[in-house]
Amino acid sequence: MILFNSKSATYKWLSNMFACDVPGSGGRIWGSSEHLFQACKTTDKRERDRIHAARNGFEAKKRGRYVTLRPDWDQKKLGFMKAVVRQKFTHNPELKEKLLATGEEELVEYAPWGDRFWGVDSEGHGKNHMGKILMELRAELRQ
Repeated sequence: MILFNSKSATYKWLSNMFACDVPGSGGRIWGSSEHLFQACKTTDKRERDRIHAARNGFEAKKRGRYVTLRPDWDQKKLGFMKAVVRQKFTHNPELKEKLLATGEEELVEYAPWGDRFWGVDSEGHGKNHMGKILMELRAELRQ
């Protein structure tokens, strides 16, 4: 099992906070997959521009808390995350190779701050959607 988050010494590149170019629609390049994911929350161009201008993924996440949520966000957020993560790893060949090199290891986003949706908390409780998305993408990339 590989536990990861933005603070991981060895696996921080699995985190959405990891700085790398991630292409979005219209050819716009985002500073991390967190930037692009947060921008997906809204259809307001000004709010998306504000997220795009964030210095890092942490700031993008903070700015994403104050956007006008698209009405279908709860139904679509998993699909958006899958698309964003796919963009991150297909656009960055070195990250794709690192993901493939994790073999068959279970990938778990360790979220001691309590995010039980995308990861698991310090007691091991959570849905680990982020880890599942990464493992699903890893399997697709192998084919």
